[in-house]
Amino acid sequence: MKAYRIPIGIVAAAAAALIGALLTCGADPVVHWLMRPWSGDLHHHLAMPIAWHARLMVAGWVVAMPIGILVARFFKVLPSQNWPKELDNKTWWNWHRLLQALGYVLALGAIWLVWDLPRPTGLLMLLHVAAGWTVVTLGGLQILSGLLRGSKGAPADVATGRAAERGDHYDMTRRRIVFEHVHKAGGYVAVLLSWATAVMGLILVDAPRWMWLVIGLWWIVAALCFAIWQRLGLCIDTYQAIWGADPVHPGNTVRPIGFGVRRREFRPEQASNGRTANAQHQPHG
Repeated sequence: MKAYRIPIGIVAAAAAALIGALLTCGADPVVHWLMRPWSGDLHHHLAMPIAWHARLMVAGWVVAMPIGILVARFFKVLPSQNWPKELDNKTWWNWHRLLQALGYVLALGAIWLVWDLPRPTGLLMLLHVAAGWTVVTLGGLQILSGLLRGSKGAPADVATGRAAERGDHYDMTRRRIVFEHVHKAGGYVAVLLSWATAVMGLILVDAPRWMWLVIGLWWIVAALCFAIWQRLGLCIDTYQAIWGADPVHPGNTVRPIGFGVRRREFRPEQASNGRTANAQHQPHG
């Protein structure tokens, strides 16, 4: 549990530093500086559709989707979970689906807001639009790949007499292997490209300084979370999170897919009378 609290301490320290600056320099000058556009202009005004386009895109691609990726990568086995006696905890799965779906819906809403605006001009605007459509297309392909990931399957359960059920995930078929390569790589590429698109958008609208600082701080926190949790070995293989480390399961003989994915070592005492009998068949994977 301590590993998950480290980034919270970093955020608290940053907030304390900001409060200290306000108290030292006086709130009014600092707030005035933060509210001015990055270029230093005295005024900042945006048409409402563009303003809400930016807000929805930031909420979806800069906030919701990165959190969804962090949850899927580092929370497959929870700190409070007695793994491997407790398997297939769906907390990460439910939050991942919710956050990614929310992010994509917000992005579609953002597109709708600017759909009828005049065609863009200028190199940076053209790059922003092209990158934005690329990101949205990648997001759609992520959803499609999830729908085409195949069946789950399940091991035999001696305790209940349930026979083994063939499935793309449990058997780690070629279909599942291709899905994991495409889905994992595509997700990281889409989010990183969305961040570059967001930077172009901030430049184009000459965003206020506070916005640059808040988004930049969030990116630093997200990167620190990723680095710290990765360093602590919290990126557990999905297959082991669901079915355990017993080599009797066919997927445990396949090399983990994705960079930095960790496999836990199997110990004979971990095997149950049903060879991880508590792995239940559920329609996800």
